[in-house]
Amino acid sequence: MQLIISIDKPKKIILIIFFELNMKFFFAIFLLFLISNHSLCNEVNIFTSRHYQSDKTLYKIFTQRTGINVNIISGKSKAIEKRIEEEGKDCKGDLFIAADAGRLHSMEKKGLLQKINSRVLETKIPSNLRTPFWFGITKRARVFFYDPASISSEKIKNLRYEDLSNPEWEGELLIRSSSNIYNQSLVASLIENNGIEKTKKWAKGVVKNMARMPQGNDRAQILGIVAGEGKIAVANTYYYALMMSGQKGEEQKKAAQKLKPFFPNQNDRGTHINISGAGILKYSKNKQNTIKLLEFLLSEKAQEHMVNNTFEYPIIEGVKTHKLVTNMGLDFKKDTATNVYSYGKWQAAALKLMIEVGWK
Repeated sequence: MQLIISIDKPKKIILIIFFELNMKFFFAIFLLFLISNHSLCNEVNIFTSRHYQSDKTLYKIFTQRTGINVNIISGKSKAIEKRIEEEGKDCKGDLFIAADAGRLHSMEKKGLLQKINSRVLETKIPSNLRTPFWFGITKRARVFFYDPASISSEKIKNLRYEDLSNPEWEGELLIRSSSNIYNQSLVASLIENNGIEKTKKWAKGVVKNMARMPQGNDRAQILGIVAGEGKIAVANTYYYALMMSGQKGEEQKKAAQKLKPFFPNQNDRGTHINISGAGILKYSKNKQNTIKLLEFLLSEKAQEHMVNNTFEYPIIEGVKTHKLVTNMGLDFKKDTATNVYSYGKWQAAALKLMIEVGWK
């Protein structure tokens, strides 16, 4: 038996119109979803404390090659970290980039990063410069600078970080404040290698040996040597190369030309190495694109672009560095035994003991 439903013509027309309108509405919603999803899957949102124009140029190259847009929010590491923490699941960021291993460690310990699975990154980056949650993208060395007209090569040739507390350097040391993250990581590395009590005793000697109260950035310490305020300055190598390049003016270039860099601890563990590094944020909605960007940053061409514009050292081997960096020396012994993860592990303790001994 068949059931036949009769629909008169006006009602049939109404049903057809209703059906067509609903299909159009459904199609419009579906199309909007596809567009938004396509947009979402073709971008990477970066929070970074690196302030180099050359980085932005590199991101544009990445976009040209992949079609993946890169959106950048720059700021101070602590402020960025606080924002990410407060936004939680609503954070639209995908990648966090910092200029110090300690900042990356802080993000990891707060649970703001997720594990990164990339054979490319694990193969290219030495194990002491990465964790499962973040990877180094460039290296920087924290070294000594001196005027060869004031200090003989014989006196300085075997100098170590530990020697900065020796009485012979009383009133001769120029170094930044305890609030400086690079100094905190340096002291953290000393804690890792020598223990808290020895490092605290060392820090007391450093304060006693300061030529003046800490002030200014790394370049200010280098300029202080030329001005006759002290004889040993502690600074990152790229600050010196930046001065030598003339980008900070002819006066700073001439000042830097009078000085030489010295790489400490060549007879034991090697010179202290820190990193700029990156980690994928916990609630990233573009993880695969972000991994692609990280792998791109570790390609030979990208590494060469970075270090030739920022005067840092590359993470991977075989990358040609800027001649100013090459002239400083590339074959010095680097501390590869101390994992940069330890800088974050001891950073709070480092700051605490620095303040306790009067390191302003």
